[in-house]
Amino acid sequence: MTTREDAAAAVAALSFAEAEAEIAALSARMREADTAYYQQDAPIISDADFDSLRLRVEAIIARFPELERDDSPTKKVGAAPSQGFRKVRHAVPMLSLGNAFSAEDVTDFVDRIRRFLGLNADATVAFVAEPKIDGLSCALTYEKGELTLAATRGDGEEGEDVTANARQVGDIPNKLQGSDWPDIVEIRGEIYMERAAFAAMNAKREAAGLPLFANPRNAAAGSLRQLDARITAERPVRFFAYTWGRHSEKLGDTQTAVRQQFAKWGLPLNQPTANVGDAEGLIAFYNAIQGKRPDLPFDIDGVVYKVDRLDLQDRLGFVSRAPRWAIAHKFPAEQARTTVEKIEIQVGRTGALTPVARLTPVTVGGVVVSNATLHNEDEIRRKDIRVGDTVVIQRAGDVIPQVVSVALEKRPADSAPYVFPDKCPICGSNAVRDEGEVVRRCTGGLICAAQATERLRHFVSRGAFDIEGMGDENIKLFYEGGLIKSPADIFRLKEHEDEVKRLVVQRREQQSVARQAAKAEAGKVAKATKKAPPEFKDVANLLAAIDSRRNVGLDRFIYGLGMRHVGETTGRLLARSYGTLDHFIEEMEKAAHRETHAWAELLSIDGIGTVVAEAITDFFGEEHNRAVIDALKAAGVDPQPLERQETDSPVAGKTVVFTGSLETMTRPEAKARAESLGAKVAGSVSKKTDFVVAGEDSGSKLKAARELGVTVLTEAEWLELIQA
Repeated sequence: MTTREDAAAAVAALSFAEAEAEIAALSARMREADTAYYQQDAPIISDADFDSLRLRVEAIIARFPELERDDSPTKKVGAAPSQGFRKVRHAVPMLSLGNAFSAEDVTDFVDRIRRFLGLNADATVAFVAEPKIDGLSCALTYEKGELTLAATRGDGEEGEDVTANARQVGDIPNKLQGSDWPDIVEIRGEIYMERAAFAAMNAKREAAGLPLFANPRNAAAGSLRQLDARITAERPVRFFAYTWGRHSEKLGDTQTAVRQQFAKWGLPLNQPTANVGDAEGLIAFYNAIQGKRPDLPFDIDGVVYKVDRLDLQDRLGFVSRAPRWAIAHKFPAEQARTTVEKIEIQVGRTGALTPVARLTPVTVGGVVVSNATLHNEDEIRRKDIRVGDTVVIQRAGDVIPQVVSVALEKRPADSAPYVFPDKCPICGSNAVRDEGEVVRRCTGGLICAAQATERLRHFVSRGAFDIEGMGDENIKLFYEGGLIKSPADIFRLKEHEDEVKRLVVQRREQQSVARQAAKAEAGKVAKATKKAPPEFKDVANLLAAIDSRRNVGLDRFIYGLGMRHVGETTGRLLARSYGTLDHFIEEMEKAAHRETHAWAELLSIDGIGTVVAEAITDFFGEEHNRAVIDALKAAGVDPQPLERQETDSPVAGKTVVFTGSLETMTRPEAKARAESLGAKVAGSVSKKTDFVVAGEDSGSKLKAARELGVTVLTEAEWLELIQA
């Protein structure tokens, strides 16, 4: 199994441009997989595949930190809820977990916790280790002991109301046992199906001529998300409890104590578990569970480690999409052999040409694999991958599905090396490879449909303008119909409402004809039906959704522009730092000159380095990019400043710089706390700095603060200020 170290070694030779292109390609693949997994209960890749995609991205980001971007699902949890159920906003976000793939990763996890908490390297930290159930996450809210709401994870912020279905699950009590529960408590766990029950259910479905479920996880997810709760009642679905969300009273002092409380309330727990105090104990439990895995009645795909003390969990907090105090140690995956049927070229949003191997479908560990990313032409040449080759596919490693090697003894006699194209397969423009880069790019820009539509998809994506109803299908329809060629055109669709309706009706008619043709080809008799009148409600809803997004937050606007290296996190940093769009543009124009104060201010933003800063200023130096912004403003788009977090905090909206060694908290902990109070943490001191918090052995930053007249606080004074 490939470890993080292997992944790091595998990306060591990547150039910056290649790494950027690969992250974009992997992110697109992961978004597609998220949607299939969370919304459709029909995964297109296995969990191991997805974990390995994430591992590759994390390895690249470790080498090129400036490439970290929030449109990658490495910073996402799940996918947006489907439209079949009422949406539910989680009072406490349902986040995911970081992953470990090796013993070294587990040791690093424990060491990171000690460092964050400022503990000695040999200090004991109590952990709970428990099996990671392969199912569907579900949150159960009890009020005065009565089940009032059940919700899926969804995208972590918003899920689906599946209360009626959850009441049909035998393991989920409609009323908690005992009487010592809080007035409000949200209990979270996993909906799953035991293997024996899954096999029996599939046998019945096969006998009845019904389609079979691919695996227990799909069956459990599909059962919970039935629009008819009676179907859920007929399925052998079960539930394990393992964590919690909002609660009106303290549940306990440790993870172990809360689990015991859950059991008293009549909730089943994921077992077996163990309490250990170091990395060696965690790894020993992992090895033991892995050995017992075939004998467990349910599927697991790893082990979860959690810091046991809840006060330490609170101190550790969260980073991005995951808690610092927990991690999932995943089991290794498998390999299989299959044939490369053809090699296709995909063109990404930046024009990068990415080769993809189309494989003869092969089942690896219960999941069908039919595609593998080949990265670039150098990778194809290095491994000498050819059409017709028999290849080894691995479900864990640098990137999944990955072509590990070629079975040369099975190579056809007439095979020929693959010739990478020098023309874009979409628009026919030249595909060039700049000196020092391994990525070949289409030079077509907006005249290339692949790039134009991808840029428009990015603009309306969830992290950007988040226009409901403007998905891939409509982007393609309106682009090919000539209605939208640039982002501003989206906000002018109302002016072409009749044409929008015509295109929608035309598409529906074409889809209907295709369905009838498919039935005829299958030998089925198509029933005569009345032609339904055009339904324009969807069009009206779409136009209303577009109109409602003219005043998005400035962070979404910045991210939606599609600047290289600028993800959602960087978009928020810029929006908080510059306040308004006009001020942002003005400062970026000044920052184009490297010796200016504006350039220094841009670099002082904690999290923005030279590469990102250059990408931003280069973007605003291009006339056509400014024209895009001007057109959006002319179309009535007016991005709004971000609301400050905790506006009643004395440091909300202030810029803080930490320097020197702190005694009562680590630097990461201090930064996380300041940002949670609405402050901006900068990496250098300037005239705009409000506070410099100086610990022991403060150096040049303290000197700069005194020279500029910036308020300097001791650590004790800072703590007194934020606790006021």
